[in-house]
Amino acid sequence: MGDEQERALRRADLDSDPLRQFSRWFGEAAAAIRVPEAMALATANADGAPSVRMVLMKEVDERGLVFHTHYSSRKGRELAANRRAALLFHWSPQGRQVRVEGSAERLSPEESDAYFATRPLGARVGAHASRQSEVLSGREELELRVAEAEQALAREDLPRPEWWGGFRIVPDAWEFWQHRDSRLHDRFRYTHSDGAWLIERLFP
Repeated sequence: MGDEQERALRRADLDSDPLRQFSRWFGEAAAAIRVPEAMALATANADGAPSVRMVLMKEVDERGLVFHTHYSSRKGRELAANRRAALLFHWSPQGRQVRVEGSAERLSPEESDAYFATRPLGARVGAHASRQSEVLSGREELELRVAEAEQALAREDLPRPEWWGGFRIVPDAWEFWQHRDSRLHDRFRYTHSDGAWLIERLFP
């Protein structure tokens, strides 16, 4: 019981602002996890059929959480048809999860250009070579497209392809989840209410 109480999450522990609370937990996760920015992204098509995959958070601030992808990928197409999305961070060493729900918006071309320029060379080549989520005849086809992109690189600086860029998930709800050995986990949800964040404890 003592260990369980040490992992307790109480209302008094929480910041009134979910972004500050997230930043605090993220910093603690970063000290123990190699890739704390890995997050599951759930999207759905226009008919509501869901899909989920892991992506990397590249930025977070008061405007939302940012990741980058091919706009023509499955997730890109689904976000074009249905802007609603959900994110999940799972930080096992701390027994913590953070859930985020909100709407997606594209970053401006200038913002996507700025980030693309910081990517490693191989990642920039890959963005040009891959037709993400489309059917691939075999590894040889992919390697041929990579070679073509590398040849193009010899002639120019490989600017960001127009089909690749960033999305920002603008949160309207956050949930902070703390593991308890009894499975009676601590869960707190933040939702907008009259211009402020309402914090409620949820049943586990």
